[in-house]
Amino acid sequence: MQFTKQRGFTLVEIAIVLVIVGLLIGGVLKGQEMITNAKLKRLESDNAGIAAAMFSYQDRYLQLPGDDNAAQNRFSVYTTATVNGDGDGAIAGVWNVASTNNIMTTATDETNKFFGHLRAAGLIPGGAIDDTKPSNAYGGQIGIQNGALDIGGHVTIFGAIEGPIAKIIEARLDDGNGNSGRIQSALTSGSMVTTGSGAATYTDDNRYNMAFRL
Repeated sequence: MQFTKQRGFTLVEIAIVLVIVGLLIGGVLKGQEMITNAKLKRLESDNAGIAAAMFSYQDRYLQLPGDDNAAQNRFSVYTTATVNGDGDGAIAGVWNVASTNNIMTTATDETNKFFGHLRAAGLIPGGAIDDTKPSNAYGGQIGIQNGALDIGGHVTIFGAIEGPIAKIIEARLDDGNGNSGRIQSALTSGSMVTTGSGAATYTDDNRYNMAFRL
C-alpha cells in the first residue's frame, strides 16, 4: 500500500497568515472607530447648528421659533393663524410630540412649529410647512423642549442614543453624570419631564434621550 505524504504549513506561513488576520482585524476596528467619531461629530454639529439657528431667528425677529406669534404675517407661505405660537417667550410642548407634517393647516404644539419656523426663515433646510423633526446620527429624533429634567431654559434633545455613545458624549462635553450639568439624560422608556432627575449612570445595553442645554 502506498501512502501519500501530507505537507503541513510551515511556521513562516502560519506567521504570515496571523499577520494578515491581525491587519484585517485592526482595519475593521479602526474603521468602526472612525464611524463612531464621525457620528459623534455629527451630533455635536447638529446641536450647535440648531442653537445657532434658534438664536439667529430670535435676533432677527425678536421672537423664538415655534413661539413666534407673528409667523403668519412674517412669512407669506403661511395662510392661517394656526402656524403662530403664543409669544410668551417659551417654546411649549413635549419634544417628541407627534408630527402632522403640515403646520400650515393644523394647530400643533410649539415644539413642532419650531422647525417649521426655522425652515420658513431659511435657517435650516426644508419647506416652511414641514413640521417633521430631523433625525440624529443614531436614528432617533431631534427635538426641543423647555425645562426638561429640571434644566433651566430650552434644551435640544437627541433621542435613542446608545449607552456607550452617551458615556462618550458626557465625558467629552460635560461632567459624566446623566442627572447634572448642561447635558442630562433619561432612558428612552422614561419621560423628559420638566421636574425630576435624569439617569446618573449609563449602561451599555440601554438607549437614552439626551438633553443639551442651549
